[in-house]
Amino acid sequence: MDTIQASKAAFEGTPQAPAAAREFVRDTLGHWRLNHVAEDAVLLTSELVTNAVVHAGTGIEVTCRLDVGATPPKLEIEVDDRHPTRTILAAEWAPVDTLPTSGRGLALAAMLADAWGVTYTRSAKRVWVRIELADGNGELSAPTVSAPAAVVAPVGTLHVATVVSDDHGQVVSWNQEAAALLGWRADEAAGMSLAELVAWRAHGPYALSLADTLRLRRWRGESRMRHVGGHLIPVYISHLRHDGHAIWLVVSADHRYVLTPPPAPLRREAGRRIKDLLASHRPLPELFETIAQIIHGSSGADAAYVLTRAEEGPGFGVTAGAGRTAGLVGVLAAGVFDAARKAPALVDDLLAGDVELAEQLGARSLACAPLRVSDEVVGYLVITATTPGRFDEQLTANLQHVADQVADGVRREGLAEQERAHRGRLAFLAEAGELLAGVHDPDLIAALTAQLVVPKLAAWAAVYLTDLTGLTRLAHVWHAEERCIADLRRQLPSLPNQPTTLPSLALLAENVLSFPLLTEGRSYGALVIGRREPILPLELSTLLTDLCRLVALNLHTAMLYDRQVTTSRVLARSLLPMRAAAMPGLESAVVYLPAEEGADVGGDFYDLFTVADHWCFALGDVCGSGPEAAAVTGLARHAVRLLAKENYAVDDILDRLNRTILDEGEDLRFLSLLCGEMRPLPQGGARCTVASAGHPPPLVLRKGGLVEVVATPQLLLGIESETRFFAETFELAPEEVLLCVTDGVTERRNGNRLLDDDDGLALVLAGCGGLSAHAVAERVRQAVDSFAAEPSRDDVALLVLKAMP
Repeated sequence: MDTIQASKAAFEGTPQAPAAAREFVRDTLGHWRLNHVAEDAVLLTSELVTNAVVHAGTGIEVTCRLDVGATPPKLEIEVDDRHPTRTILAAEWAPVDTLPTSGRGLALAAMLADAWGVTYTRSAKRVWVRIELADGNGELSAPTVSAPAAVVAPVGTLHVATVVSDDHGQVVSWNQEAAALLGWRADEAAGMSLAELVAWRAHGPYALSLADTLRLRRWRGESRMRHVGGHLIPVYISHLRHDGHAIWLVVSADHRYVLTPPPAPLRREAGRRIKDLLASHRPLPELFETIAQIIHGSSGADAAYVLTRAEEGPGFGVTAGAGRTAGLVGVLAAGVFDAARKAPALVDDLLAGDVELAEQLGARSLACAPLRVSDEVVGYLVITATTPGRFDEQLTANLQHVADQVADGVRREGLAEQERAHRGRLAFLAEAGELLAGVHDPDLIAALTAQLVVPKLAAWAAVYLTDLTGLTRLAHVWHAEERCIADLRRQLPSLPNQPTTLPSLALLAENVLSFPLLTEGRSYGALVIGRREPILPLELSTLLTDLCRLVALNLHTAMLYDRQVTTSRVLARSLLPMRAAAMPGLESAVVYLPAEEGADVGGDFYDLFTVADHWCFALGDVCGSGPEAAAVTGLARHAVRLLAKENYAVDDILDRLNRTILDEGEDLRFLSLLCGEMRPLPQGGARCTVASAGHPPPLVLRKGGLVEVVATPQLLLGIESETRFFAETFELAPEEVLLCVTDGVTERRNGNRLLDDDDGLALVLAGCGGLSAHAVAERVRQAVDSFAAEPSRDDVALLVLKAMP
């Protein structure tokens, strides 16, 4: 299986080439999940491409090559130009702090890369660098997590072995410390080949073999050497070639701090380079990122940051970072970064004084210098290291010197960018507010939120929702590449308890960040995002925080609305029968259409139920709408049922209901009601008794197609307490149809005409001979719907009863 991945891009030899090459390398390493080495790789690429453009003046080609099958895995970056006659000087490198401006790209290669070299062909010159990606176990290392560095091995167990070999790699000198470390006596080791003693690992097209390494002038790195007992010991080697001999200083890996080079002093050149950057009118995010890279490369720190003043509050937020970062977000803990502090600060061990800041930065040592403008602190330059005591006063003073040189420019550019970012943030939030306004579905809000964030602010986003009962669920997942959504959903946990500790996703080596959805002191879930970049700039952190507040407010409104709608729906459904009663010998059909959009129940109501050996039905229309009308509907329907179950006659039901409504008070609405009962006949059909209190009279379709009105209209219910109602009786023969409607049918309007003008409803019913009850109901509904172009503004209810043979 091929374990080598490669990506290549060509650029013109213009001043824009370094920026384009940086973006290409950053994107490539993000795709390969190598964000933890991206800062060094991008800085190396920038310097080597700049050298190629300045000195060769030709088009260049950049190649990234990752060999995950190597031991340890290796990343190689090659920069090819088309000027092979321009050679690299073989002069011995001067110390970093004394280098001239030209040639510092290869000095950086010597500082940051595990190996580098130059290859010539007839048509091109190739400068390459290699970065080893292995941890102590030879496995591909993950980004550094914010944990304090392990305690180093004590000096009492230290053995500094000195091993000298000749041009052929054979040992010519072996001191007592080497014997103590590896067990071989000097006479046993003399004449042995280093190839026998060292378990050297070299993979990839430009990996150095042991023989090549021995010919280098200087080299430092980890390896393993064979003990006299046969096992391998991890060691750290400092190699120097002198007078035809290779001289090795060897210590155990636990004592590598003895031979590791001290932090390089911050060059004064860094301030000049940053001032040149400020005059180049680059985008501010790239400007701050490059400043962090320069500080990081010049100081020898594990990480470097640019902090700027937060818009609200006294804190300082991370704007850019380089080196080892821990996915920093937002404003850092106060203490060291105090707006009142006008002098640089040096902290030998953060754990001794500020544990929270140590955890945020993943560091033990810290040096910072304030960016001072007119006696106001507008930001900080910060360097950190994972081991205590890494920095000194001189380095801190140099950092302050750089900060003083660039503070005015950073402030000037920062204010301009802050204004632009503020306008952009307002525009983004306005767009989000308009998109979310009026949305009452929490799941739709979650989907819109994720799609607002991706891909503008994150590679992917997940929205967790917490409902009013406190139950949290994963509501929506969105990825910039839709094919990854299903895999991402499977890898996300069911609860966002600690999203920053989520397992590394197989899709990308993102930094996973979480923002709570909070409003009015209540949590409505969380927005979890994945970003390729190791640091979330302060302005994006502020934007996401504002967006989450807006989303939480909309979720609060949506959940309250949803609860109210659910309550209203449950109560409203209680005003209608759950199902129509089965009536042997009769076929029934109901059409019920509330006029209000989204409503389940309107001002009209119906009921159809059995009582002992007969059936009862009711069709009513309450004056008005809303909760008051619903109260009368519930009172009327349940009263009719109760009285019918007590075997009251139809006219008595209307009398008692009329008094009940009036007894409830003067504010209660009046209503029209058609109430009846049907008793089956032995020969088929039924005897019907009906009474109409202000309701449109029912119609009967006889066998011959004749339509008759079978009830006399009487006074509305709820008007006069002394009113007495009467009932009328008729027979419904087999195949005959009884149609009962509300005024939403008879008073359907088209201009100045009503549907029931000139007995219009009777004509519709007359054309329904031979149809089933359901077909009659549908024919009437179609007549109501098609009578006018505009929709009906009144509730429509109709009840069809057909006697069967």
